[in-house]
Amino acid sequence: MISTTTPSIEGQPVQRYCGIVTGEVIAGANLVRDIFASFSDIFGGRSGKYEEVLTRAREQALAEMEAKAQALGANAVIGVDIDYEVLGKAGSMLMVSASGTAVIV
Repeated sequence: MISTTTPSIEGQPVQRYCGIVTGEVIAGANLVRDIFASFSDIFGGRSGKYEEVLTRAREQALAEMEAKAQALGANAVIGVDIDYEVLGKAGSMLMVSASGTAVIV
């Protein structure tokens, strides 16, 4: 499955548009990650634990979107957009959503 943020795939014209597809993941942050992240905030540097959660959520959202495209008979998703949103009490949840247009190229 080809997924791209561009509106087309060079050298592969769209034969048929199958529809809009989405994938959403809501990931919770736990107390241990919060503690490690607070150390990063104090001493500087990157928060590896939060980056792992973010990476996993993004990959899952894209995989869900691609699975929905495949269920429609598509072999590619164009115009992919990935959005991030903090949800829940005190921003304890992270939502990652991916959307695009399922197509046959």
